[in-house]
Amino acid sequence: MATSSSTEKLPRVLIVKRPDAMAVLGDGFVASTKFEILKAFESPLPLPEFLAYHSDSISAIIAPVAAPVTADLIRILPNLRLVVTTSAGVDHVDLVECRRRGISVANAGSSFSEDVADTAVGLLIDVFRRISAANRFVKQRFWPVKGDYPLGSKLGRKRIGIVGLGSIGSKVATRLEAFGCQISYSSRNRKPCVPYHYYMDIEEMAATSDALIICCELNEKTLRLINKDVLSALGKRGVIVNVARGAIIDEEEMVRCLREGEIGGAGLDVFEDEPNVPKELFELDNVVFSPHSAFMTLEGLEELGKVVVGNIEAFFSNKPLLTPVL
Repeated sequence: MATSSSTEKLPRVLIVKRPDAMAVLGDGFVASTKFEILKAFESPLPLPEFLAYHSDSISAIIAPVAAPVTADLIRILPNLRLVVTTSAGVDHVDLVECRRRGISVANAGSSFSEDVADTAVGLLIDVFRRISAANRFVKQRFWPVKGDYPLGSKLGRKRIGIVGLGSIGSKVATRLEAFGCQISYSSRNRKPCVPYHYYMDIEEMAATSDALIICCELNEKTLRLINKDVLSALGKRGVIVNVARGAIIDEEEMVRCLREGEIGGAGLDVFEDEPNVPKELFELDNVVFSPHSAFMTLEGLEELGKVVVGNIEAFFSNKPLLTPVL
């Protein structure tokens, strides 16, 4: 009885949909003696009934990208005080409603920054050196028939424009410096302590870059930020890599540019309507995909668990959040 009573007094934390990390790590992903997890995705009740039954007792939400925290959800949880996302991006959380209600928000911080930066560089190398396409060339046994594979392009000394020089963008820049690349960046603000050239105008940066790497967050200002004009400025040999959010690029325009040869290639980890990928791109050897998995390493997921649990425990102990957004 004592155990049951003590459990009832713990803050209750809602998870609507199973996070990727929990699918890999199990309940250990958010194991804590300081709060109780309510897993809506395991309940036989339809979600509206589950929420109605537990609404008064829910103090916090763990929010993967696949489970948006909308104003409607927030309004039916009168005692909600904290939202913790399992991503660095918080575009799936209604921050306006959270701010209005005084609800704190924390994100994944830099849990995935190294992994996403590694993937960004990997996609860039793959496109320039045609690694995935060359792999298909060999496996389809074209080598003995067609002979030498077409030339790729070297990465060294390329001019790389990074859109968003935050935690991920900075690590991308550091990695590419080792290849001898010339780094420039566009960000909300100039970073006074970095040696890279700063562009206020992304179109201008694209015009002087061999590749653009998208690392910024998705918000009202960055929605379709990479538009027809930016892609045109990037040019016929230019490459675009996106490890941020699909909607930062005008996807329809990018598809057209790739099909018509107006840009040189793309490495894409994210898409506007996931998991749906524009089928027009499947036939193009100069386009490389990954299924929004740039963050997916065992080490990164374990680090994420520490950050998520740490934020929740800190909040309910009246301590500062580890990775505050609001």
